[in-house]
Amino acid sequence: QVQLVESGGGLVQPGGSLRLSCAASGFSLDYVNIGWFRQAPGKEREGVSCISSSDGSTYYADSVKGRFTISRDNAKNTVYLQMNSLKVEDTAVYYCAADPRPTVQDMCVIQEIWGGMDYWGKGTLVTVSS
Repeated sequence: QVQLVESGGGLVQPGGSLRLSCAASGFSLDYVNIGWFRQAPGKEREGVSCISSSDGSTYYADSVKGRFTISRDNAKNTVYLQMNSLKVEDTAVYYCAADPRPTVQDMCVIQEIWGGMDYWGKGTLVTVSS
């Protein structure tokens, strides 16, 4: 079965850390770019961070730069999002998506292409609250 499965979400206090995982099955992540996206209640989905399959280049939204780190382990067919110094405003459902076509920046920034991307996970909830 071809799918992406996110895990690692949960409840954390402000200033805390979480590591999200995005595991692929049924296809290899070696040849696709991967992105993390999030959607908070009542807000539009936004691109958080994306990573290239070819050269490992990355993109980060300004709101998470310096706090979040995206990485990939092709041997485990998994991409990670390390989230540090979490803020209440980071509360959202986090999704991963995969597609070989867009550039890393386009994947994270251009909302119009998100609906056509090849694979999406079902999301994992991150709640930052004291």
